[in-house]
Amino acid sequence: MTTRKAPPVDWTSADLAAEQLERLQGAFPECVAEGKVDFEKLKAILGDIVDDRPERYSFTWAGKRDAIRLLQVPSRATLEPCPGKSVDWDATKNVFIDGENLEVLKLLYKSYAGRVKMIYIDPPYNTGNDFIYPDNFADPLDTYLKLTGQKDSEGNLLTSNPETSGRYHSAWLSMMYPRLWLARQLLTEDGLILVSNDDHEAHNLRLVMDELFGGENFVAQLVWKGRQFTDSRSLTRVSTDHEYVLVYSRSDLVSMRGVQRDESKFKNPDNDPRGLWMSRSILGLATEEQRPNLHYEIVDPATGNYFSAPRSTGWRYSKKRMQDLIDSGCILFPVDPRGRPREKKFRNDLENEFSSFPSVTDDIFTAQGTAEIRELFGFQAFDFPKPSELVRRLVEQATGTNDTVLDFFAGSATTCHAVYRQNRSDGGNRKYLCVQLNEPTAQESEINRQGFFSVADIGKERIRRVIKKLKEETTGQQHLLREAETEEDLGFRVFKLSESNCRQWRGVEERDGKKYAEAMELFIDPLLPGWNPEEVVWEVALKAGYSLSSHIEDVKSIERNRVLRVTDPDIGQSFHICLDDTLEDKTVRELKLRNEDLFVCRDAALTDELAANVALQCKLKTI
Repeated sequence: MTTRKAPPVDWTSADLAAEQLERLQGAFPECVAEGKVDFEKLKAILGDIVDDRPERYSFTWAGKRDAIRLLQVPSRATLEPCPGKSVDWDATKNVFIDGENLEVLKLLYKSYAGRVKMIYIDPPYNTGNDFIYPDNFADPLDTYLKLTGQKDSEGNLLTSNPETSGRYHSAWLSMMYPRLWLARQLLTEDGLILVSNDDHEAHNLRLVMDELFGGENFVAQLVWKGRQFTDSRSLTRVSTDHEYVLVYSRSDLVSMRGVQRDESKFKNPDNDPRGLWMSRSILGLATEEQRPNLHYEIVDPATGNYFSAPRSTGWRYSKKRMQDLIDSGCILFPVDPRGRPREKKFRNDLENEFSSFPSVTDDIFTAQGTAEIRELFGFQAFDFPKPSELVRRLVEQATGTNDTVLDFFAGSATTCHAVYRQNRSDGGNRKYLCVQLNEPTAQESEINRQGFFSVADIGKERIRRVIKKLKEETTGQQHLLREAETEEDLGFRVFKLSESNCRQWRGVEERDGKKYAEAMELFIDPLLPGWNPEEVVWEVALKAGYSLSSHIEDVKSIERNRVLRVTDPDIGQSFHICLDDTLEDKTVRELKLRNEDLFVCRDAALTDELAANVALQCKLKTI
């Protein structure tokens, strides 16, 4: 057995609690000792501004403490590559992950922190019948494996959350809290998160997002009128025709793009030398009591007619600014003194080409999402999917042409469909990263009889069919449809959440020296029996912070060992890895590694002398 020669690679996701503690220690080093926070000292440094009185505002629920504890459990899982279920694996940067989203978000943390421009999710609305994942901070991966049938399952862990349960709202909040916390970490500083919801939890969602994102980063609560026809079955005799999309930003001063202005409104009937113009209201938004300086009379210099501001609105501009507009001929006065003056707004004076995005969407309906699924599958493969046009508009509002979009409640993969459509619309190269639980379909359902045994299977098949349809639309017309520098990415990589390729130390049940020795003996080679080289490489890469769009290639110039180079094109970094039983001296020399280069190999493949030499040459980590 060799001695430890280099630090080992990471086999778990980031330790978020340790990372937060390190940040606190960086800001207040005197308040952290031996890995513990001295809260009394911290309060003293902050001027003892913490209010300890029992009656103060807070938002909490039964189980919130456990939800926070769940964040502190590093994931011991990995993401297994599935090229056979993918489309154009080598070239694509789109990713679909089959797995439980909290475990997956923890695994994505190192690779995608601060790299996602937009997150859109359509989580369970907590109607009482939808599926709420049973989080278990003691062993979240084991819970997932039992749930999806990858391990022996005693007792059905699939649960709904009926209103009769004692923790109806609490269970939903505990499910959402850690996922939203991690989601925030993945957003870019100018990123946006958009969450679909309805009246069941809209109030609680707003409170929890205020806590996690900050109330100052609230952008909007959009209303989507998804029901096209009145619901006559309503027991309350009120037809609930709408849902919401709650929008928050990662930091303040982030806005949505806005809607392209209607250029047809700009004309020049009087041949004004300043160009095209349109008329718009000059009314304000404040009463006379609120803004008395915006309530005054203006005079038409041509007729002498006086016009007073309405008491409920006032004018848009101050008296001086209004007079300047009158003097420059930018105020249009009506012939009838009972009419209302308007502003002559020139196209060239507008700051940008967009106007505000409306908070109400009333021209897209749920039926359109249903029709899309039927058209793609030939039958109703998924109930109440969001229309791709709704999500496409949100993608258009929240992203640029090269940004990454994340959806970790992917469902039937509407977000993937929407990203393809928006890229086709503006020639963009947006990438999507979608996660869907391997939730089984009902055994007697049509979709199950058609061979789709989980919701994730439906999502993956939808993407394949959308890609096929898009390719058919462009046959022989590529030169007409796209002028981007790179080719349209009509592919996606599939990964599956599974157990690590490395043995996990679980201790021994009895205090027996022989059993301890036997358990330790297994860790001479920590890789599990039957390990797959490609899966090990992907696990090492992911836990080293490399994205799932990384490229893995053999180093052809090396003959004595099989050496792979892993490159993340998004960050321009790479490392080398060799999983052979023995590492040759010549291999290391031929690689010509530098001090900043990372090289990974198996601990058992190194002699003490070679390990020392490699560690001097580059950054060495071992398995």
